[in-house]
Amino acid sequence: MVGSPPAATGPAISLRKVEETAPALVSLYKSAAVSLTKHRLGGERAAVYLVLDYSGSMRGYYKNGSVQALADRVLGLAAHLDDDGRVPVFFFSTGIDAVADVALDNHRGRIDAISADLGHMGLTNYHLAMDAVIDHHLESGATAPALVVFQTDGGPTSKYAAERYLCKAAKLPMFWQFIGFGNKRSKQFDFLRKLDELPVPATRPVDNAGFFHAGSDPRRVPDAELYDRLVAEFPQWLAAARARGIVK
Repeated sequence: MVGSPPAATGPAISLRKVEETAPALVSLYKSAAVSLTKHRLGGERAAVYLVLDYSGSMRGYYKNGSVQALADRVLGLAAHLDDDGRVPVFFFSTGIDAVADVALDNHRGRIDAISADLGHMGLTNYHLAMDAVIDHHLESGATAPALVVFQTDGGPTSKYAAERYLCKAAKLPMFWQFIGFGNKRSKQFDFLRKLDELPVPATRPVDNAGFFHAGSDPRRVPDAELYDRLVAEFPQWLAAARARGIVK
């Protein structure tokens, strides 16, 4: 896990290292570099987390490889931001189904291997996953901020709890980038739009969340577009969080 953020010195993990340990991710790594440069995030350091919805309605996305593809893309991004070559992954439904990781040297089929042992796919409790990620980051000792990629295909079982946890987390050096799998016209995502637009400072000290749709077939979203959407709001949050002393 990344420690204190250094001055801007380029990617946390070199292209050569990615070529040696994860050649299948080289194109993703290069695409992520373009988006990070575009959004003035070159040389930044952050702990990257991936939170995956394991509720019953997600079955098809695991089966068709959409979830594995997202994990690979997030790992390609994380290689620029964190030097340990791995991303902690939290699977959630009614509770926390698993906490594992994907790594440069062990990413192929990793999501399938983990999910194959999880059993029953339950409900959708955002707040339990958020609580678990918060605890992990605080206990890790990392002083760099966290970028949490939070994937779901619908609204939470408890909207009140999810909103409360997001507002609570706004005081911490963590940015939550929600990504929705599913029909863009679905009302299931109305709550995530609300989270994205919670007022500042009335409900939270800084805007600590973003949301975008990846559609019904997330694999079809071009890499460049996905990376742009994943990091688009992170720089604004960093600036606001640093101004408030949330990020040192």
